[in-house]
Amino acid sequence: MGGYHSPWADEETHQVGHLARSFFERSVLPHTQRFGAQHRVDRETWTEAGRLGLLCPSIPQEYGGGGGTFAHEAAVLWEQGRLADDCLPYAIHSTVVPHYVERYGSEEQKRRWLPALAAGTLVGAIAMSEPSGGSDLKRVRTVARREGDHYVISGAKSFVTNGSMAGLVLVVARTGEQGAHGLSIIGVEKEHATGLSHGGPLKKIGQHGQDTRELFLDDVRVPVENLIGESEGRGFAQLMAQLPQERLAIAVGAVAQAEYAVELAVRYAKERTVFGGPLWDLQNTRLTLADCATEVRIARVFLDHCVVRHLSGGLDAATASQSKYHSTDLLSSVADRCLQVFGGYGYVLEYPIARIYAGARVQRIYGGANEVMRELVARSM
Repeated sequence: MGGYHSPWADEETHQVGHLARSFFERSVLPHTQRFGAQHRVDRETWTEAGRLGLLCPSIPQEYGGGGGTFAHEAAVLWEQGRLADDCLPYAIHSTVVPHYVERYGSEEQKRRWLPALAAGTLVGAIAMSEPSGGSDLKRVRTVARREGDHYVISGAKSFVTNGSMAGLVLVVARTGEQGAHGLSIIGVEKEHATGLSHGGPLKKIGQHGQDTRELFLDDVRVPVENLIGESEGRGFAQLMAQLPQERLAIAVGAVAQAEYAVELAVRYAKERTVFGGPLWDLQNTRLTLADCATEVRIARVFLDHCVVRHLSGGLDAATASQSKYHSTDLLSSVADRCLQVFGGYGYVLEYPIARIYAGARVQRIYGGANEVMRELVARSM
């Protein structure tokens, strides 16, 4: 599906994308099976990405970042999706966590955490979901009570990406009344967090190489200076402001994976012989893949529209939600149809199409379930 170029991409983002592609091809993809078995990437994978300048490319240079924009983040996410890598949780570490610190953190927090995140010497995580609920953040039960110059945090968090590797976890906790106005985000540094523990790796359908865990906070004492923001009770507003970028990042990866799935299926169909000729000669195969290619192109154009709006500061929450749910729904549908082209081989994890298919399902859940995304869109109408 050549001949199309994203309007937000320029020579610099192409260079970033080329660097990212070579990194994933050299340092991640060859280890996919091992990362899956150990349920996380190697610690050195993060530091190598940091040395290459791939982490936090849109964080200001004065804090160790690349000084770029979301377009540079998107260039890395796009190449990761185009290679069907689902081991390195790049988006959480680089596109999500640092921006809470950069946008709302104190100067001391920025200088303490951001350079280490950019270098990959500190791995980041954000803990929102809980055993009692995920997408409805107003129901968070984890409590941070004030005791002198510390918060004492108690609760449990579910589905935390980088759960065992993270040195910095942004914990969404209740510091006040029930509902949205009682939430705050607090930075918990594992090195100093007695009472913070994690469960074993969650055995997921897909994305086996990602470090996904439950976190348990048993009276974890954290200095009040680790509060993200100038005062308590601003956590929900901070989340609502930052979630559109997280959802857009999910959409970038989803469309990239869908485009790659179509290319894999077309290539296989032209090489595979069935009934005395190429599988591609069967009209049903050609028309199915033509439909997939068309749907993916439409999704990419809308995605690019959203990226351009985000770069100009004009991406609203409803439009970001549209991009997230449309692209992830599409990925599941396209991956299913493309896997069918491979027949039995499509069900073998050695083939990238199988990993795309298995990893697609959760994308309709994390970052806000797609049903919730539709509700957010409806409320804006």
